[in-house]
Amino acid sequence: MTKSLNILLIEDDAIEVMKFNRVLKKLELNHKIIEANNGEEALDILKNKEIIPDIILLDLNMPKLNGIEFLTILKNDEILKYIPSIILSTSSNHKEMMECYKIGIAGYVLKPLKYEDYVDRIKKLLDYWSTNELISQ
Repeated sequence: MTKSLNILLIEDDAIEVMKFNRVLKKLELNHKIIEANNGEEALDILKNKEIIPDIILLDLNMPKLNGIEFLTILKNDEILKYIPSIILSTSSNHKEMMECYKIGIAGYVLKPLKYEDYVDRIKKLLDYWSTNELISQ
């Protein structure tokens, strides 16, 4: 059985945020999206712990606090460290990818150039996490 997810989307590019939301609408997925423009804003959202997202999708290259810095802080929090964090990036830099996995990400998805391929990847990603047994806080 699939469930509706609370997704924290951390992305500084407004076009990427619009594209992600457009995919959800196109696929008729009823997931709740909480948006943050950078890692610092995301930490502020998570700090009050009123809304604990089921998954976090984030870009690596962001202002103020980049993806790796954000993940390092997140994974040192005793409650938040269990939230599956998935990188959505255009970077295929192997060193960055390995650093993210060492920190403890749940996945790394490259954003394809073609919109149809992007839709397919987001669908597969969300299908998996909406059927996966997530840890409840």
